[in-house]
Amino acid sequence: MSSPRPLSTADTRISIGRRTTRWDDREPTVADAMDFWSFAAGAANVVMQLSVPGVGHGVVESKVTSGSLMHHPWKRARTTFSYLAVAILGTDADRVAYREAVDGAHRQVRSTPQSPVRYNAFDRDLQMWVAACLFVGLEDTYQLLRGELTGEHAEIFYRSAFTLGTTLQVTEDQWPPTRAAFDDYWNTACEQVAMDTAVRDYLTDLLHLRMVSGLLRPGFGPLLRFLTAGFLAPVFRDALGVSWSAGRQKWFERLFLLVSFGNRFLPKFIRQGGSHVLLADIRRRVRRGKRLI
Repeated sequence: MSSPRPLSTADTRISIGRRTTRWDDREPTVADAMDFWSFAAGAANVVMQLSVPGVGHGVVESKVTSGSLMHHPWKRARTTFSYLAVAILGTDADRVAYREAVDGAHRQVRSTPQSPVRYNAFDRDLQMWVAACLFVGLEDTYQLLRGELTGEHAEIFYRSAFTLGTTLQVTEDQWPPTRAAFDDYWNTACEQVAMDTAVRDYLTDLLHLRMVSGLLRPGFGPLLRFLTAGFLAPVFRDALGVSWSAGRQKWFERLFLLVSFGNRFLPKFIRQGGSHVLLADIRRRVRRGKRLI
């Protein structure tokens, strides 16, 4: 029996046929990707992260219910978006404070003898996978909203994203040194993607908004599932068992052509104001000695 072929970028990244033109020729950084429309890919990023068994079972089996998506969805969303704000927009002092808070929760996340896979939230390889998923999500949304990254611009954007991992235990030398090397890492890492019933059921509950009021589901559920499938590369769609078509791809691209046009004319304090509010809240909590997560 022949071994499965290696995964390529066609398997592991979304493909966009039509995207907006570049806004300008300024050097881009990952901070430019913090426009609020980028969070449309949030659920897809959760799917990507949990597609690796060590992360998936670490979340599904976690006993830390205070930060559970299924028990406290709004608090969990705030924690995740706060992490992005701190990692990308914060100072070194902000990152140290948030690392200590996250480490406190992570100490309780480790596999048991009954777990189908071994995991530990302090595993730097698993943290690198999560950071890589965050980078991929931000790069995808940036290119949909602001135009394709090529050449030196792609390198500058990539290097600015290392704090997505180094804010926790990932070291800078864990990140592949160049954007091309990251593609090699990503394609190889995606060969670990596999979901069992427990993880797939957890993500299905997420995409059907079973953790929020039933009043919100009819209006937001179909849109969430459409956006999530659109932001998932084929390897993740296959693992989750969701379908996609050329017609849906066309509507997805049309939607973001429209969104990117409107986003271009919004002032920065509107596009990125939410992240700065979250960062200010973290700093206020630190000053007052309150819990950060």
